[in-house]
Amino acid sequence: RLTFEEVASKKRDKDSEESKEVKKCITVEPHIIPSRGPYLFNEPKKNAIPFTPTQVEAIRAGMQPGLTLVVGPPGTGKTDVAVQIISNLYHNFPTQRTLIVTHSNQALNQLFEKIMALDIDERHLLRLGHGEEALETEKDFSRYGRVNYVLAKRLDLLTEVQRLQESLDVTGDVAYTCETAGHFFLYQVLARWERFISRVRPASGKIVAVKTVKDEFPFHCFFDNAPKPLFKSRTYEEDMEIAEGCFRYIEKIFTQLEEFRAFELLRSGLDRSKYLLVKEAKVIAMTCTHAALKRRELVDLGFKYDNILMEESAQILEIETFIPLLLQNPQDGYSRLKRWIMIGDHHQLPPVIKNMAFQKYSNMEQSLFTRIVRLGVPTVDLDGQGRARPSICNLYNWRYKKLGNLSHVDLWPEYRVANAGFWYDFQLINVEDFNNVGESEPSPYFYQNLAEAEYCVAVFMYMRLLGYPAEKISILTTYNGQKHLIRDVINIRCASNPLIGRPHKVSGMISSFGWKPRVTTVDKYQGQQNDYILLSLVRTKAVGHLRDVRRLVVAMSRARLGLYVFARVSLFKNCFELTPAFSFVDDTGKYQDIVYTNCAFICVVDLDQDVGSK
Repeated sequence: RLTFEEVASKKRDKDSEESKEVKKCITVEPHIIPSRGPYLFNEPKKNAIPFTPTQVEAIRAGMQPGLTLVVGPPGTGKTDVAVQIISNLYHNFPTQRTLIVTHSNQALNQLFEKIMALDIDERHLLRLGHGEEALETEKDFSRYGRVNYVLAKRLDLLTEVQRLQESLDVTGDVAYTCETAGHFFLYQVLARWERFISRVRPASGKIVAVKTVKDEFPFHCFFDNAPKPLFKSRTYEEDMEIAEGCFRYIEKIFTQLEEFRAFELLRSGLDRSKYLLVKEAKVIAMTCTHAALKRRELVDLGFKYDNILMEESAQILEIETFIPLLLQNPQDGYSRLKRWIMIGDHHQLPPVIKNMAFQKYSNMEQSLFTRIVRLGVPTVDLDGQGRARPSICNLYNWRYKKLGNLSHVDLWPEYRVANAGFWYDFQLINVEDFNNVGESEPSPYFYQNLAEAEYCVAVFMYMRLLGYPAEKISILTTYNGQKHLIRDVINIRCASNPLIGRPHKVSGMISSFGWKPRVTTVDKYQGQQNDYILLSLVRTKAVGHLRDVRRLVVAMSRARLGLYVFARVSLFKNCFELTPAFSFVDDTGKYQDIVYTNCAFICVVDLDQDVGSK
């Protein structure tokens, strides 16, 4: 019961005080999801994530027509917000179709995996483009994978229809096609249900006995395999809800068969996949690159959608942002698009422009999301991070107006316990020249640093010997050259070690002992996270492209529990743009030099010595 005092007081009403009291009161009742049948597998999948107030505001804004901008710093749950918006649109507007667009296949797969965990029917999900094979699921959500799913599902549903026919003692081959099943539902199933309703609905002024629902229910035999007892026989209302839930289960079988009827008429796989894209799918996901490549084909097919959600909006080029908006022809002279939700973080990496003239003079690296935010369009700012320890979050939260920590990062044991074998949860390690060599450049812009590569791999081996799982450790670097060097060092140092084994390039492959560490660049790792990050900054002569603070924010925000940075400290401390992060490390005393001995690493504070050889 909500009372709006101010609204009521502004109205001029000559009625009695009692009538005024009634007018200013609004009765609010919670929404109860109707029963879907007696089977446990048919229960709706509920979201167990407790959203913060700002996340709720972002979800509410995404449900409204028009443009919605959501700015999400690292670890604030942008993907969870996006998935919940998609789920809400799917359930509240069943006839509308939603298009999901991201910059990378990896982000699209992460989003899709979370969508699959929610209460969205599989037959309405479609994933277009390459990269679908990287989805960590046995199910195939590509065009032809969905066609095969529909055909297999059709056979399963027709088997259920045959079982229903046998339970009702109806003759004939009603489960032969979707069309015959539709006639069976109309003339046999629906007729029995209407007769049941007429018998159990109470007439005016009369009360129906509780056992009447159970006695008159016509589908007892069909639900013999359901958990017993089917009817609780406690109250009339409860038993009627169970009966209606059972009929909803039966009705859904025939509703799906009616949708699948076109797949009986279309004989070729191509025609079926086109029909699936244009008519059947309700949630369609693709990358912006795929949208640009296939735009003409999609428009010619008559592809339609009502809502568009863009993840990683700050990484999408301005022109790539517009193309997904134009994948359909206008309807009666007007755009059919109702909602445009953009989710991103303009304080992280921008779109990649390899041509320096376009990047600097044309300002093409500014995304449309960033442009709109800078123009002052209202945004919903997520303000609670739940990824990293508060101490690690302090390395990058200075870039945001108000970025706090959720309560669990102070309460959960994994955040409260120290990292075994380390003094600190984050640490800046100064690496001097190795044999008077710091950074090297075998080919233009292919920067490498052998000392940092060896140290990163040695710390990885040290962590593995202490029992850290390899899949919880990622090694990041700011240059491709260093990435390849670290992989070479890992192959040499770890391949012959039976305790560590040779790590594999492909994610998910198992080595002789445990899993591989992920070795990649900071730019490629945006949008991902891991418990422990070993970061190599490579450069010793010039700061390089880490001078872009957005890259530093990405690098510092990938770790949850431990961050260990290997760098030439004197170089990066003198960079004005990086001062807030590096001065914070210096102030907390978590800066150390390294001496390399014959047997181990020894961390010594304020010791100025060169790196020795093994």
